[in-house]
Amino acid sequence: MTSHTTPPPSLFDPVSIGALQCANRIVMAPLTRCRALPGSLAPHALNAEYYAQRASAGLIVSEATQVEPRGIGYMGTPGIHSDAQREGWKLVTDAVHAAGGLIVAQLWHVGAVSHPDLQPGGELPVSASNVELSGTVHTQNGRMHRVAPRALRTDEMPGIVEAFRQASRNARDAGFDGVEIHGANGYLIEQFLRDSTNLRDDDWGGSVTNRIRLALSVVDAAVDVFGRNRVGIRLSPVSNANACPSDSNPQATYGTLIEALARRRIAFLHFIEGNTGAAHFTDGFDFAGARRGFPGTCIANNKYTREMAIQAVESGAADAVAFGVPFISNPDLVRRLQLNAPLTPANTKTYYGPGPIGYTDYPTLESVQAG
Repeated sequence: MTSHTTPPPSLFDPVSIGALQCANRIVMAPLTRCRALPGSLAPHALNAEYYAQRASAGLIVSEATQVEPRGIGYMGTPGIHSDAQREGWKLVTDAVHAAGGLIVAQLWHVGAVSHPDLQPGGELPVSASNVELSGTVHTQNGRMHRVAPRALRTDEMPGIVEAFRQASRNARDAGFDGVEIHGANGYLIEQFLRDSTNLRDDDWGGSVTNRIRLALSVVDAAVDVFGRNRVGIRLSPVSNANACPSDSNPQATYGTLIEALARRRIAFLHFIEGNTGAAHFTDGFDFAGARRGFPGTCIANNKYTREMAIQAVESGAADAVAFGVPFISNPDLVRRLQLNAPLTPANTKTYYGPGPIGYTDYPTLESVQAG
């Protein structure tokens, strides 16, 4: 009698992420590139070209896009709260779909990671509490030190949730295949999650149940628009990105959140393992346990090499792996990983706008070989 065992999945095999049928398990991570149109902060033809070049990814997660004017923390980042921005994103989604790809919008509010120079009317940035995050912000008036934000009033919280709901509608109308809620990297949702930055004593602070309320309310708003099988969230339980101090008990806080997300049966969790953009590690949070308890797709991220990614998928440690910087300088990253071909290094000086240099002018493997 012959026994048939199913071989483990490969990084290059198709995968279903909720309703999305992805051609492979290589995800293009969200990458801030600061190339939206000045003034309107709308995407334009250059952005459409950039994303279409990378459409061989199983799934593209768009660069973070602010859900309201107060959500901005960097010059040149796109929004998704105006008609012009929605129409600009439609150029992008049409181009990606024409190239055979799938793309979800990453919905973003930076909260305290901003400066009055970038805020409407020069107002203070808003956050869970008036806890200042150290660091600087590049503004039209030069590099400025961050300031202590204004704590959002209780009566303002439904408006924040509504901003994400309307951004989800705009993303749907712009042709996105779904949305990823940005709950990572020390931005507004994480400022509410962590007891180091959430000092509130209302329904949005204090207990873990209250601190995860904003994240869950935003997810529910997106699900109302897209359905649960087209919504995911990005989380960074142990990262200190943007100088956001750690939670006193990441396992309890993020574990409780993930249990609530599992009950909602959303499409995916996107984990940053370790310190965003720096060291990859899994100490301090049980990522493997979170994956076992979550019925949807788990996407791993942060400094993965080809070998690490192949091993993660084959071992079942992740369902898919997101690559960031390698996608900047290798539009055909999927093919290069399949062939184990050399990767073009990225030019850090052209990461952030403007123009096509270091954006749409990186060569494919075929053009390199053709010389």
